[in-house]
Amino acid sequence: MDRRRFLTTLGALGCSAAASPLVTPMAFAAGPWDNRLVVIILRGAMDGIDVVAPTGEAALLSTLRPTLGQAEHLQTGGFWAFHPALQPLTEMWQRGEFGAVQAVSTPYRDKRSHFDGQDILEAGLPGLEEDRARDGWLNRMMQVVPGMTSETAYAIGTDQLLILDGAAEVARWAPEARLRIGPQAERLIDLVTHSDPLFRDATSDAVQIAQSVEEQGEMGMQPGAARGGHARAASFAAERLLGETRIASFSLGGWDTHGRQGPAMARALGRLSDVILTLEAGLGPVWQKTAVLCLTEFGRTVAENGTRGTDHGTGGAMLYAGGALKGGQVLGDWPGLDQLYAGRDLLPTRDLRAHAGWTIRSLFGVEAGLIERSVFPGLELGPPSGLLL
Repeated sequence: MDRRRFLTTLGALGCSAAASPLVTPMAFAAGPWDNRLVVIILRGAMDGIDVVAPTGEAALLSTLRPTLGQAEHLQTGGFWAFHPALQPLTEMWQRGEFGAVQAVSTPYRDKRSHFDGQDILEAGLPGLEEDRARDGWLNRMMQVVPGMTSETAYAIGTDQLLILDGAAEVARWAPEARLRIGPQAERLIDLVTHSDPLFRDATSDAVQIAQSVEEQGEMGMQPGAARGGHARAASFAAERLLGETRIASFSLGGWDTHGRQGPAMARALGRLSDVILTLEAGLGPVWQKTAVLCLTEFGRTVAENGTRGTDHGTGGAMLYAGGALKGGQVLGDWPGLDQLYAGRDLLPTRDLRAHAGWTIRSLFGVEAGLIERSVFPGLELGPPSGLLL
């Protein structure tokens, strides 16, 4: 195998396997409702401050992030501005079908492990105690709703989503996968080759060539065309949701941006925009009955690091879309950039699970008590979420 081919198939390496799975597994479930729910796990910890920038604190933001966030953000006419890579979703925002929630998190604190953070996110529990069943919150919801049906199980690939694991049967599928260089893989390559200038320079050249070829290939595609496994996954999800399926969940990697966050974030948000637009186009009129929640395991540090990236943090942002939710807004009790958690992270002001809980209550009529006892044990839903119509 030549050097270039070897380096362009290293996408599975990096900060952790959890941050960049080899395939995009999907899970589905049918149910006795007319509304649909899509949960997208953004693996790797999305930097919510870069995605939904608090430009109302521009002076402090530029001090904390002197090189990040310098691209022209998409203004909302208020305190917030979106990353320019979300420009394809501008019309959806204007129609009130795309929005965000800031300063949210799961109960996970301090250790900042991708594996643990993602397990807690998908399990929907305050922790990962050894004596608790490791099932997912969507599967627990299915177990408390009468009239559930299962579809024939089918799967490609080995990675499995915890969020829909459990006693209730669901169907599974994953598109064909091609290993690609991700931001965490680039960082690992840098660390491994740093002490060998010849190998370091050669690998750096190869990575740049691989990225150039990939970006040129994607730029040549027609708008809305499938750009890879992520778009094929979204197309397949839409196809299933037009039938009996009511719940779909899958993951997108590429959010672990320790270094050179600018181009990595643009690529990740471009893929997410593709996914949301593909779901909208594929669902047609059913889009008005659909809620899409985009969740990540934790946020990232408020200040940028020395490699023009950000490190594992706490509070972050949730993105959402769909005609079944109230978009055109950025929700959340903003703590300010001067009120940091542990002196380094965005301070979370509401549990991410509360927004998910209110969404399934609105979509599927699940009783609040069942949500607090069975779906998200120990959670207090609190006041209604501003996501609801």
